[in-house]
Amino acid sequence: METDYLKITQKRSRAQTFKKWFKRIFFTLIILVVGAGVLIKFDAPLAANIADNYLRPIVGDKTVIFIENIFFNISDEVDKVVYQFKSPISPQFLDQSKNLTNQLGLDLTPIKVNSSFDTLSGEGVWNNLESTAFPNTEAMASTFIRPDSNRSFAMVSVVQINTKLVGIASIAGTKEPGGSLGNFGTGIIPQSVIDNGSLVAAFNGGFLYNDGKYGMIIGDKTYVPLKIGVGTLVAYTDGTVKLFNYTGDNLGNNVVFARQNGPLIIDNSEKATLSPTDYKKVQGRIYNGKEIVPDGTFTWRSGLGVTKTGNLLYAVGNNLSPESLANALQAAGAVTATQLDINPSHIHFYIFNKTETGEYKAIFLNKDLQRLNKSAQYLTGTTRDFFYLYKR
Repeated sequence: METDYLKITQKRSRAQTFKKWFKRIFFTLIILVVGAGVLIKFDAPLAANIADNYLRPIVGDKTVIFIENIFFNISDEVDKVVYQFKSPISPQFLDQSKNLTNQLGLDLTPIKVNSSFDTLSGEGVWNNLESTAFPNTEAMASTFIRPDSNRSFAMVSVVQINTKLVGIASIAGTKEPGGSLGNFGTGIIPQSVIDNGSLVAAFNGGFLYNDGKYGMIIGDKTYVPLKIGVGTLVAYTDGTVKLFNYTGDNLGNNVVFARQNGPLIIDNSEKATLSPTDYKKVQGRIYNGKEIVPDGTFTWRSGLGVTKTGNLLYAVGNNLSPESLANALQAAGAVTATQLDINPSHIHFYIFNKTETGEYKAIFLNKDLQRLNKSAQYLTGTTRDFFYLYKR
């Protein structure tokens, strides 16, 4: 009897210990999720730095991705409730003019607005993005659209770039994407571009190497080998750009750079039909323990498209899925498009205007991006790859 009593007591003790540790782990996870959410809301760059440089090596990629996934989807559900009682407002662009007179290759046909909502001021209407590099010429234009009929608050800012006037270049970061392979980039806009005054703008590149191992080539240097069956942006020395599904063929002569970041989301003017595997790739860092989340994650996303005339389109917005990002780029005129980096701390678009002292001042595309990001890191150095635009 005494032995049975001791066994029962030991079982109860183990059960109580298990419950105690389970509660500790559970509440620790809750604190981590809530803490991550608060940090992302109020200091996205710091949150990204902690997650990528400290949490990932300790708890692993999947745990960090799982926490991100929970937070972003909860945040999206909260926004749905809030905007049942709150009216959305137009994005506030920080430096633009409505005096569009000389199109010079820009397609300024207004974008058809989403009929699910009352039209907001400026929605779908192109405005000039002023640049000191083009004082009397419209080289870039911007507008915004709402591509998701279930989210009146999901705003996508779109920039159209005239490639006859503006060139694009790619810079590898000091760590990404090639650092894991020993191929480190400079992570900074070349001094020669600064000195000759041709810098126009810069924006974010693609995923981390571990989030897809997508290829990158600049000039004669391969930072990450190209992958088959992946959307590939290629720029050439004559100023032309191409965005296509890479099948292993030779890229041609006079290649300036090639960068990949997942399957195409628009191909031949139509939204691409993606397999479950490809859909997981364009979701970006989304994992629920076993398989992709069926409806994906709604977060900040960015993308790049090419129009039928060869102009570039950069799109960035909040509460987006890959499908709604594709909707926005398709509406803006993209015949091919790919997703770039995602999540609030990793997306940037700066216009660089030269001051009277000869220095460059970074101007955020709109106030939302200014809120998410603290500084124009492309002038001072960054660990991640990016694109910059220059006067040809």
